[in-house]
Amino acid sequence: MCIDEIKTCTCEEPVRSLPGLGEPAPDFQAESTHGPLKLSDYRGRWVVMFSHPADFTPVCTTEFMAFAEIADELKSLNVELLGLSVDSVSAHLAWVRAIKEKMGVEIPFPIIADLEMKVAKVYGMIQPAQSSTAAVRAVFFIDDKGILRGMLYYPLSNGRYMPEIVRLIKAFQTSDAHGVATPANWQPGDKVVVPAPKTAAEMAEREKAGYECKDWYLCFKTL
Repeated sequence: MCIDEIKTCTCEEPVRSLPGLGEPAPDFQAESTHGPLKLSDYRGRWVVMFSHPADFTPVCTTEFMAFAEIADELKSLNVELLGLSVDSVSAHLAWVRAIKEKMGVEIPFPIIADLEMKVAKVYGMIQPAQSSTAAVRAVFFIDDKGILRGMLYYPLSNGRYMPEIVRLIKAFQTSDAHGVATPANWQPGDKVVVPAPKTAAEMAEREKAGYECKDWYLCFKTL
């Protein structure tokens, strides 16, 4: 076949758009276990918004208890937690009460009711290959200016690792405060990466800056 006879096929599946990193997080208004809320009302604070497949399910219950454990640490970092699923407020309230009564854990953050999947669809939480009626385990990191900084997606079958959520918040805030990047496996207190030089003059300047350089483009420093 001649190459100009080859036609580009059209995908039958609809393309699902996701909010973009570095862009304003899509605003919304919703009901929650703490009453009506609007995402833009959280400006000035960071937000970790996370979805779960369903109330009264085993993995989700372990996750909510784990999120409750890190809530105070996140609060000290100016971070608010927002949970979400496609269940009703009534279901959320009953589940929160059951967690407190059966597990002895109080859930201190709002849980958004998204029965019509309006928020879930805008944020790409509904992944048909996983489920068309339940949200996957998504996490969205939104900064104090309302900008989406990071996203994590997990399948229905596997719970999230809370230390990574805390670590990412600290990494974002460290980058913002000091104009640096964080290397692989970075933990608070570790050396950070100095942005690569963009000009010959910047490259020469960094040689006098006292950085720990492995090569001209890879330099570390201690904050």
